[in-house]
Amino acid sequence: MELPQLEGVVLPEWIDANGHMNLAYYVVLFDQATDLLYDELGVGPAYRQATGNSTFTAETHTLYEREVHVGDRVRVVAHLLGADGKRLHYFHEMFHTEGGHRVAAQELLALHIDMSVRRVTPFPDDLHARIQDAVRARAGRELPNGVGRRITMPG
Repeated sequence: MELPQLEGVVLPEWIDANGHMNLAYYVVLFDQATDLLYDELGVGPAYRQATGNSTFTAETHTLYEREVHVGDRVRVVAHLLGADGKRLHYFHEMFHTEGGHRVAAQELLALHIDMSVRRVTPFPDDLHARIQDAVRARAGRELPNGVGRRITMPG
């Protein structure tokens, strides 16, 4: 399964007092990429409406590596790193479209939720199998730089 990529452009209203894209809008673009990923995996809005189940993000870690400015085009690449019966572990990389360099990355852990009780619940068997197929499709590839990174102060 080839995961979708998001293409976007930095809008003027996303620029902060430092003259570059504000940190919140990196997250907006990553969230839009998550929507595409969820649609591809079958856990997007149609799934929520049909089943009453959804996903909640439980944890994120965002790395801001390079500045982007008004009018810069970016591309977000999703990597589904792992999944179990109730969780998805994925990673986004944002690249400057023209320069090709990575400008940011985000690692996320999401939970499968039964919306009627707002509690974690197992994926249905068929959906779990589909997600595992997507995980296996990425198996053997090198992990993106920054996966599993934690915040520390150099000692």
